[in-house]
Amino acid sequence: MLSSKIDAPLAFNLLRTAGFAAACGLLAACQSANGPALQQVINIDQAQASSENIASLTAAVNANPQNPEPYNVRGSAYARGGDNRRALEDFSTAIQLDPNFYQAYANRALVYRQTGDSVRAVEDYNRAIQINANYDTAYIGRGNIYRLAGRNREALSDFQRAIDLNTTDPRAYHNRGLLYQIDGQHRQAIEDFSSAISINANAPEPYSGRAVSYLALGNTEDARDDINRALTLDNNRAEFWANQGIILEAIGGENERARNAFARAAQLDPNYRPARDGLARLGGGV
Repeated sequence: MLSSKIDAPLAFNLLRTAGFAAACGLLAACQSANGPALQQVINIDQAQASSENIASLTAAVNANPQNPEPYNVRGSAYARGGDNRRALEDFSTAIQLDPNFYQAYANRALVYRQTGDSVRAVEDYNRAIQINANYDTAYIGRGNIYRLAGRNREALSDFQRAIDLNTTDPRAYHNRGLLYQIDGQHRQAIEDFSSAISINANAPEPYSGRAVSYLALGNTEDARDDINRALTLDNNRAEFWANQGIILEAIGGENERARNAFARAAQLDPNYRPARDGLARLGGGV
């Protein structure tokens, strides 16, 4: 049975940790706050995106074509499977059937964001917030777009609003932590990354983000513990390996392990600048 209007839009991973993870103090300065984009990535749930599930949802749509909810659910399944065109069609149909379906606006905004149409994404988030001013997910989504555009004050305001609404979405804390980190407010950043971890201890990004701030404060031991935890949770991210290399380099006496970490980062992403710079510093090639 389909649930009533879904409060959480599409299931998303936490935003990627800031790419400016080059160590403040090891290098001349932190990289630009607007380094590699923080991505919102749909968790691909193969069960939900399977042809069998799509067929079941289509049957629900056909059984009651004037009900907006099955379109919203099927749109989420299409999006999880990477079919953005059909996802947008279903969310738009849900909105046509119910112009106050704020969750469908937020879902469509996420797909617009995925396809690079930030203008339409913001418009949909704005509409969702107009309908429900207490919808934390819309503030978080819009805040991320503002952050990527360098509109950090507006982004901070949106993340703060979500937190004030007692959100249980760790992205609000993680994203606000990234903004604090950009401003060099590392103690506040650590608090926010810790809050994100307390909500979801299995997401690697807050551990990597907190490691960067620990390192900036000279706490290399906690930095090492956190980056190791991030890598335990996900060892296929170039920025995590580069962060480990930078932390090991800062500790001292670990140059071989640091070089190996940079090499692994460069293998995963040959264009990742912190990895290339680390290898150049340690004589490991580029």
